[in-house]
Amino acid sequence: MVLHALSDESRRTVLEILREHPATAGELADALPIARPGVSRHLRVLREAGLVDVEPRAQRRIYRLRPEPLAEVDAWLDRYRALWQDRLNALHTEIARGKTRDKENHT
Repeated sequence: MVLHALSDESRRTVLEILREHPATAGELADALPIARPGVSRHLRVLREAGLVDVEPRAQRRIYRLRPEPLAEVDAWLDRYRALWQDRLNALHTEIARGKTRDKENHT
């Protein structure tokens, strides 16, 4: 559910804003190029994914980022980062070997 929530650019923009400071739905709507009902739908998806908390305050609702689900995604991605790092290191080694061979062939 978290990855689905992160798949939309507008929802990622909301998270970026909330990373900086809590905001109302109206403030978030002002920052996005979509209508308020769309912002409400995005906020619902983010809430259901556990990425934001909402605090009712009088007539307004204040949204805050919940970083814990992002840490879980980061931990999951870490396995893939290690895989790609190993592959990039191997590529770097092969490139260096190729440059060494080129120098040897040209001398």
